[in-house]
This record gives sequence, C-alpha cells and structure tokens, in this order.
Amino acid sequence: MEAIGEHGEFDTSMVREKEDVSTGYSLFFDGDLIIAKITPCFENGKGALVQGLLNGVGFGTTELHVLTPAEGVDGRFLYYVTVSEPFRKLGEAGMTGAAGQKRVTDEFIRNFPVPAHSLTKQRAIAAFLDLNIDQQDRLVAEKLHVLDLLTEKRRALITNAVTHGLNNAAPLRNSGVSWLGEIPAHWRAERSKWLFKERDERTENEEGEMLTVSHLTGVTPRSEKNVNMFEAETTEGYKICRKGDLAINTLWAWMGAMGISPCDGIVSPAYNVYVPGPELLGGYVDALVRTPQFAEEIIRYSKGVWSSRLRLYPEGFFEAWLPVPPLAEQRSIVAHIAQETAKLDSLRAAAEGTLALLKERRAALIAAAVTGKLKIP
Repeated sequence: MEAIGEHGEFDTSMVREKEDVSTGYSLFFDGDLIIAKITPCFENGKGALVQGLLNGVGFGTTELHVLTPAEGVDGRFLYYVTVSEPFRKLGEAGMTGAAGQKRVTDEFIRNFPVPAHSLTKQRAIAAFLDLNIDQQDRLVAEKLHVLDLLTEKRRALITNAVTHGLNNAAPLRNSGVSWLGEIPAHWRAERSKWLFKERDERTENEEGEMLTVSHLTGVTPRSEKNVNMFEAETTEGYKICRKGDLAINTLWAWMGAMGISPCDGIVSPAYNVYVPGPELLGGYVDALVRTPQFAEEIIRYSKGVWSSRLRLYPEGFFEAWLPVPPLAEQRSIVAHIAQETAKLDSLRAAAEGTLALLKERRAALIAAAVTGKLKIP
C-alpha cells in the first residue's frame, strides 16, 4: 500500500514473502494486520489487527495477507481502511482465479492508496470509529438475535404441528417410535415402505426443468437459484420427478435435503424420487420431512463411514417411520403452517430490512471517516 496526500507518500504496509513463512504458514506479530485473501472471506470483510499474542508471535494459513504498519501509521486506522467498502470493492474487482476460489492479489494490497492523514488525525479517526462502530455492532447483533429467534420459532411451530397436530387437548398415545414420542391417539404411525413407492423413470432426451434439492429451500427449479456447481454436458438418463413427488438428495439427506416437488422436472441420477400414497398430502409431507427431527431419524438408516458422507438409499428410507394424521387434519395443518409462517416471515423481512440499513450505515460511516469526509472531533 502507498499513502497519498499533502504530506507526501509513505509505505504503510508490507506483504511478507515466502522466506518469511515457516513450514507453510504465514507468520505475523503483535501490531500486524491480517486480511483474508480468498473469496468469500475477503468479500465479507474478514481481517483483524493482531493484538495480545503469546510471546508476540503467531502463524496462520497462507491464505492471508500480512501487513505491518510503517512508522507514522496507526494500526487501528489502517484496519478501518482495509474493512472499508472502497477497499473491499476494489479488491473484489481485481481478484484472480477460478470462480469460488478467487484471491485478492499482492499488487492490489501494495498499491491501494491510503489517505495520508497525520498520526494524530489517524488516531482520532480510529477512536471515533471504535466508539461508533461498537454501537453499530451491538445493534446488528440484536437484529441477528431477533432473526435467530424467529427461525427457531418457525421451526418449532412446524415441528409441533406435523408431529402433534393443532388440538392441544387431543388425547395422546405412545407412538412406539423414538423420534415421534407421543402422538394424537387417532393418528397412525407407519413405515415409509407402506406410504411411498419409488419412481425410477429416466429421460430419453435433454428436455425438462432441472430441479435442485437442498435442506434450506427443499425442491426448487434450478433456474430460480444462483447455482455455480458443475453442470453435466447432457441430462439424458436423469430421473423424472413429477409435481407432488418426494425428491431426496441422497448425499445430503442427513441434513434434511428433501421435499415435495412443486412442478414437473428432472433431478440428478444420484437422487431418489418417491411417489406419496393416497393417505398423504404433499404439503404435509414437505413440512414433515424437512424438520430437523426427521433428518436425525433418517440418519439411522443412512450408510457411510463418516457423518458428512452418509447416503440415504431407498432401502434405508423405506425403514423410516412417519406419523399419518387423517387427510382432513393434514389439510388443516398445512393451512395453519402457511398462515402462521407468513406472519413470521413478514417479521423476518422487516428485521432483515433494518439489518441491511444498519450495515449500510456502518459501511458509510467507516468510508467517510477514513477518507476525511467526516469531521472528527
């Protein structure tokens, strides 16, 4: 980096070379500034002013830029320069490498122009930002906590509705299924093999809407999502998935990557597709199978050496137990979930809007302060 301004130019940082790196790690010392090289860490503003190290020395991954403030440069001020929006945006624009693995270059770090304020002014700016950014961060943390509470309430609402129904006064009985516990006395519990049949129809050409299956959004058309994953040259031989079918991402089923398809389409041959029987309503199944409790249940029937490599094959899925309320009650449950989650989603949208404004204000405050556009007492 180089500083520019009425006081002339001076070098404010140094990027360590290979000879400064021991056994494949980046060395840094108290007072150094570290910045993540790789996306998305760089884009998310990952970086820190190093303080309080044992013996004053530390080390980390080689995916770090290590900057040492020169004489006349305040480390806190330099930190705020590197987390400012202009620095991050310009760094993103000049990244090199393949998508998903892009890195900000050494040249950008060295050549980024830093406002050449006096040391006294740098310290005043840093002190001002320390105080105000701390206040902003507390407000952001509060909003994030609200979002977490809304997420948990949404999850609990759905789980309670699909496993215990809407009538809290209904008599209960032991389902005999560990993950279900007690269920309304008039409900049944059945193995999946009596409730679903596998659909293993394949495409003969490349026609069909490609569907994705995730634990966050269930089954959605690929065209509606920003997917950067590898795409096959042809979709011939892919599995057909009809509207109302249950699609399960075999590799990520343990995380809850499954759901009812909202439309006709095709899925990867590695996925599995099931047709619900007449005793099940699609909306009820979609809500049920995407609960964390059901995801934990199907782990018991998945195969693999490590938890992150578990796969759910048809023979495993057919061993899982599901609650089966009467169809009329399933419809009531689906309607209740839609109504109540709409309220929660509205609150969430409002909280996210406030959070976005807080983050924008935070970024604008830092940029205005470090560039001298904001008068600092």
